[in-house]
Amino acid sequence: MKDLRPPLSSSSETDQRKKLLLVDDHPFMRAGLAQLIDKQTDMVAAGEAGDPKEAMTKLNQKKYDLVLTDITMPGRSGLEFIRDLQAVYPALPVLVVSMHDEMVYAERVLQAGGRGYIMKGAGGENLLTAIRQILAGNIYTSPKVAAKIVGDFSARKPRGSTSPIEKLTNREFEVLQLIGQGLGTKEIAARLGLSSKTVDVHRGNVREKLQLKDSTDLVRYAVKWIETQT
Repeated sequence: MKDLRPPLSSSSETDQRKKLLLVDDHPFMRAGLAQLIDKQTDMVAAGEAGDPKEAMTKLNQKKYDLVLTDITMPGRSGLEFIRDLQAVYPALPVLVVSMHDEMVYAERVLQAGGRGYIMKGAGGENLLTAIRQILAGNIYTSPKVAAKIVGDFSARKPRGSTSPIEKLTNREFEVLQLIGQGLGTKEIAARLGLSSKTVDVHRGNVREKLQLKDSTDLVRYAVKWIETQT
């Protein structure tokens, strides 16, 4: 019998490429990423979202092979977003593309379930390498971050070389970020789904670990730290 099926079209070929969801609150950033990705023969920017909430909606509507996301966006923090993705889509890999210092954020992203971290200034070729490495089932970090993680694991880090921020747990780190964004205890509790009492405990732990004498110093420190990350 004669085959009546139409020949494969370019759209059919596109369907064979890995589908990426781009999550960033800056439209120009998403456009730049999409332009770079769509030039490749093995991947396509199949969807975009401006915040975690929109991203979860997109993921409910369509299957993706990889999520590229920033770490700081409106609504939920990037770390919370990664944990949400891990809970709902445990097999979906996440690569963080951010302007923030990889030495502060990369390890936390991996702990939250992300598969890689790359800074926005790393360049297009490095980004494509990171994407392909993660799609192949591997983890991606810069050599500098990889060396730090290995050093931490082997416990060969010289005494006194740990940054005060590194002493914070992921939850304490999130609380510090939200304090720096101007949120009070009740607002932080609502954002993180915690009680005000629990947030106060975290605030106290952060003050102690950062050796700050009172709440005023904590707020001042948090605000200044956020300013250095933007």
